[in-house]
Amino acid sequence: MPLHPEIARILADLPAPPPGPLDPAAMRAGEEARVPPLEERLPLHDVRDTIAVTSAGEVPVRVYTPTGTDTSGLVIYFHGGAFFLGSLDTHDHIARQLAKATGCTVVSVGYRRAPEAQFPAGLDDCYGVVRWATDHGDELHWDGNTLAVAGDSSGGTFAAAVAALAHDDGFDRITHQVLYYPSLDLDFDTDRYASLRENAEGYGVETAGLPAFNSFYFDSGADPADPRVSPIKRGDLTGLPAALIVTAEYDPMRDEGELYGARLTEAGVPATVRRYAGANHGFVQNFSWIPEFAQVFDETAEFLRQGK
Repeated sequence: MPLHPEIARILADLPAPPPGPLDPAAMRAGEEARVPPLEERLPLHDVRDTIAVTSAGEVPVRVYTPTGTDTSGLVIYFHGGAFFLGSLDTHDHIARQLAKATGCTVVSVGYRRAPEAQFPAGLDDCYGVVRWATDHGDELHWDGNTLAVAGDSSGGTFAAAVAALAHDDGFDRITHQVLYYPSLDLDFDTDRYASLRENAEGYGVETAGLPAFNSFYFDSGADPADPRVSPIKRGDLTGLPAALIVTAEYDPMRDEGELYGARLTEAGVPATVRRYAGANHGFVQNFSWIPEFAQVFDETAEFLRQGK
């Protein structure tokens, strides 16, 4: 189907990016300026900021408790933003919707970002918070069963990498991984995936811009050949948690997510790949107010209700 008309209309009205190199500080400020005030956000039983003291250091987190029930599953959420953008505030609405739809306590992670932090600081923060959350399960009202990692775009990269790191460490508590249009192969050779060519221009995220957007991460020491950076490079996917991989029809990174799902299935890992027709990269963050795209949260809830 064609690009959703509401997305097409908004993309058509977007101003051209300023000339010259990307300016992280200006781009972050622009994102933060669009965060709605607290009174306009989805209300939940409790939302609080705290500090997770982890093996990687102190990491700011935001804990979303959807209801007053005694216990629930846990979702550890990593925001997107090409490893240098995004924050607890810019992705607050995703965490709130995840908590409401799933009934799980959601812990959103304010990990360190490039270019200020060197690789693997952000990844270490994400993994450290997962371990911290299980150590503090009682205060988070964790039921001891469902423990999911979730992320959108580069946050999906972190979610996949954390699941693999945990497996390699013998930490088997993660039951699910939820990857929204993940960036799983940071080798941007356009011959690698058809979607890099088919969706190269006109859909918000453009293939030609991917190297520049990821350059801050690369300059921080992230090597695209490293499976911690490009999870699809991992040779052995056996034993990883069950996966829900959500892709978008008009996303340059669509095919790498779908290939990863196929490889997980081949490795014996339960994997569900769901392509959203008419959607573009970033639709969970930017367009989940469109009813057919809001279904992604209900689909996530259904996936988490399934067993390992």
